[in-house]
Amino acid sequence: MVTLEAAGQAATSELSRAALRHAAAELAGDSSGHDPSHVVRVYRSARDLARAEGAQMEKVEIIAALHDLKDFKFTGDTTTGPRAAREWLLANGADETLAAGVADDIAGISFKGAGTPLQPLSLEGACVQDADRLDALGAIGVARCFAYGGFVGRPLFDPTVPTVEHTSVESYLKTQGTSLNHFHEKLFLLRSRMNTATAKGIADARHEFMERFVAQFLDEWNGEGQR
Repeated sequence: MVTLEAAGQAATSELSRAALRHAAAELAGDSSGHDPSHVVRVYRSARDLARAEGAQMEKVEIIAALHDLKDFKFTGDTTTGPRAAREWLLANGADETLAAGVADDIAGISFKGAGTPLQPLSLEGACVQDADRLDALGAIGVARCFAYGGFVGRPLFDPTVPTVEHTSVESYLKTQGTSLNHFHEKLFLLRSRMNTATAKGIADARHEFMERFVAQFLDEWNGEGQR
């Protein structure tokens, strides 16, 4: 396990360390699956991907640290997160080029519905997006899915509620689906949407784990294997 302190010690600059501390303070107490431990995991994975892909490390670290601040899932506004990141960076000594580049990438990282347009990312943004999506897969992805579902009041499952391909941010935010539907509406789509070959390789095993989990969930839901 990589702690916040250890992640900060590995940072390439004081600005990166400060961004990580800022994110941890802002997200402390979160119960939706977007807490400081999520940031640390994304930060660590993004650094690994950056090394493999030849991305600029400081920018990757800063995007990873700030990617969930004031995210649209919580504010209902896709501009608040990028704006908060840019303003914090400028207030903490970053130049306009870095601040604007980080903000542009943060604007495009989050999944906003299967049918919504994809936003172009820099290589650094692509590494962070992959790291963020890897944390939505596998055992931790399952746990975070149900944590978020509980946070927003979604039922575990309802076989009468169909899955939906959301074609707008508004539709995605207003979904009345279930936590199990979220696997089909988002999580099972992420493996094929990874940007880097490194992330695609990691995603395979985590995707397969989730497929087994959903099959087991439905078996138990339907009472199979209990007699």
